[in-house]
Amino acid sequence: MSNNSNTSAPGQPEPPKIEFPCPDYPIKVMGEAGDEYYQFVIDVMQRHAPGFDPAKVGIKESRNGSFQSITFFITATGVDQLEALHNELRANSKTKMVL
Repeated sequence: MSNNSNTSAPGQPEPPKIEFPCPDYPIKVMGEAGDEYYQFVIDVMQRHAPGFDPAKVGIKESRNGSFQSITFFITATGVDQLEALHNELRANSKTKMVL
């Protein structure tokens, strides 16, 4: 009897598995441009990923300056950490997308 818990459809590749802790795990947040929103994102990172390196944060403004993409790298410690981080980021009305 097989103990395989593969839930992928036949012929479909399995989703990649993340091994924790996972250093340099990238997260990209897109939201309304502004210092207040940037500070919100940094505060969330410090709460959920203490010790992340703010020097590795990248910011890219949209063409018209209305939105910004903020990319940062954390050491992901587990699924619970990533879910909590994503949920808090998405709860802000200025957040448009979290990847």
